[in-house]
Amino acid sequence: MSDAQDLIQLYSKRILALAADIPHSGRLDAPDGTAMKRSPLCGSTVTVDVRMDQGRVADFAQDVKACALGQASAAVLGAVAVGRTRDEIVAGRDALKAMLKENAPPPPAPFDGLAVLEPAKDYKNRHASILLAYDAAIDAIDAADAKASAG
Repeated sequence: MSDAQDLIQLYSKRILALAADIPHSGRLDAPDGTAMKRSPLCGSTVTVDVRMDQGRVADFAQDVKACALGQASAAVLGAVAVGRTRDEIVAGRDALKAMLKENAPPPPAPFDGLAVLEPAKDYKNRHASILLAYDAAIDAIDAADAKASAG
């Protein structure tokens, strides 16, 4: 199969559909925590704002400037972030990373939508972009926790 055919398969209709409809796009007014992550390899950026309530994400917004794979990954996160704890998002990120880098199975629910990105494991230069939204969300939750501890 040619490289062009590989890319066409990689950017499947499902990935493009996810990328076109990212839940919770934008920014929050007065978030408890904010974090921006950038992939130095491709220049993709994701900024995440969170509001927390008793250790759970009560409100979530993300500004995603990434390739279709990064956008699809962010779409899956956006669909399930509200109501999640930091540990749940870390588990989703770690399962995604294991799927991409260690040939592990796709993440379990609620992150099972990430299975669509399984073909991206062969494109190591895209892994950082795919993980950005999760890393930014975790950092935003940490920022909110630090702000709450200080206040």
